[in-house]
Amino acid sequence: MSPGLLAVQLYSVIEALEADRPATLTRLAALGFRHVEPFALGLWNTPPDELAASARALRADLDEANLGVSSMHIAVSSDSQTSAIETCRILGTDTAFVPIPWLVDGFDERALETHDGVRAFAGRLNAAARELARAGIRLGYHNHHFEWVRLPGGAHAFDVLWDLLDPEVLAEVDVYWAAVAGQDPAEVLKRLGERAVTAHVKDGPAEPDAPQTPIGTGDIDIPAVLRAGSHLRWHITEIDRTEADRFELLAANRRALLAGGLTLA
Repeated sequence: MSPGLLAVQLYSVIEALEADRPATLTRLAALGFRHVEPFALGLWNTPPDELAASARALRADLDEANLGVSSMHIAVSSDSQTSAIETCRILGTDTAFVPIPWLVDGFDERALETHDGVRAFAGRLNAAARELARAGIRLGYHNHHFEWVRLPGGAHAFDVLWDLLDPEVLAEVDVYWAAVAGQDPAEVLKRLGERAVTAHVKDGPAEPDAPQTPIGTGDIDIPAVLRAGSHLRWHITEIDRTEADRFELLAANRRALLAGGLTLA
């Protein structure tokens, strides 16, 4: 078993970033984080020059804080993925994930509610993944909880989607949202196997609108999850919603992960 590397999803402190990005990144570095995962810098129709400028500005701020990039979230166009490729190259990562269906051109929040929708969505991701692969970048998909909707016939959209995605398409498993959907995140990781390369790690009561809490205080058995995902390259701590101070919660999650011995800083 090889420990995963620690990173933090920047969405966790999105409001602080909007107020003062350089200071926020410096504060994350001061907490001991060495890598971050940026959220998508634009939509699939954001002008390429605007997207590239945003990526260069973020890269400069990351350099100033001495922070690397583990992976990132991107939008996917219906035609060329040139902008996504350029963004990944500027930020210095070879791994990108689509975090929600409506960041893919032509799809919305109902994309995974029918067999035809799932099939079309998988086809778009497969095509984008092939183009990105030619540029040396791996594409994957990040789950929430809605992927476990039941399709006509009873199958979960999540299972049908992963059966349709090419083996080269990677998984970023959000263990908290899998639990919110009523799934055992450890079993999800086991089923996906080596195509799961990162996990979003967080804790709380595993209810859709409940505030998240420090790792070890909620309903998610994080040590069991990470043991099941011993092949994971990255353990990415993230906060969606909380009543706690976000920096204090990230610091607590970092301490818990490192103390468990399954994560390296």
